[in-house]
Amino acid sequence: MDQILVRGGRPLSGTIPIAGAKNACLTLMPAPLLSEEPLTLTNAPRLSDIATMTQLLASLGAEV
Repeated sequence: MDQILVRGGRPLSGTIPIAGAKNACLTLMPAPLLSEEPLTLTNAPRLSDIATMTQLLASLGAEV
């Protein structure tokens, strides 16, 4: 399994292009719960899984 280890110093920021795949989007959607910064996903597929995750995040207080 690949891992990313971040050792303090500078905050992470920037953009990362990803494919419009459902699995990529579903794993990134909850990421802002661990941060105070917003996350913008573009090219997200319009699928029921994405809608369900959107509802789940909204129920946790996320602005979606």
